[in-house]
Amino acid sequence: MISAGDFKNGLTIEIDGVVFQILEFQHVKPGKGAAFVRTKLKNVVDGGIVEKTFRPTDKYPQAHIDKKEMQYLYAEGDMYNFMDMETYDQIALTDEAIGDTMKFVKENDMVKMVSYKGNIFSVEPPMFVELEVTETEPGVKGDTATNVTKPATVETGATVNVPIFVNQGDVIQIDTRTGEYLKRV
Repeated sequence: MISAGDFKNGLTIEIDGVVFQILEFQHVKPGKGAAFVRTKLKNVVDGGIVEKTFRPTDKYPQAHIDKKEMQYLYAEGDMYNFMDMETYDQIALTDEAIGDTMKFVKENDMVKMVSYKGNIFSVEPPMFVELEVTETEPGVKGDTATNVTKPATVETGATVNVPIFVNQGDVIQIDTRTGEYLKRV
């Protein structure tokens, strides 16, 4: 059990059977009245964000989140197939369970399966990926104003805004958390 006075960013707790991750917390000691802890919590299953206040003496069980690295094999219809590289067990997850987290992941890339009590609720792609640009318009000569971007389609089918000097066939690095272009490799 963790008391609200011991909350830290990134900690996962269980409140009424729902698992939350603490995004922000603040201990508030008003001039009058009792102290309290103001928090911003993220529901780890559905991604919803909630703001709650707690008394510093409130206690909640810590939720243990498991992360296991697996290899993405292939997509078949609306199912994504993954393999545990230690046991060679394969699992398939639906498109609904994964969301859009796989838009920058190629076949045979390693991803992290995030689960609570054996139920996988999220897939974390690598933070940075290198993908080849398969389609983009050529840059217009003379269009050199700062921060000019154009859309580019990468080999996984996702679209990313890239600087005008990036051409078809270039390999670029992308931050999967934000979907932003980082650099040409």
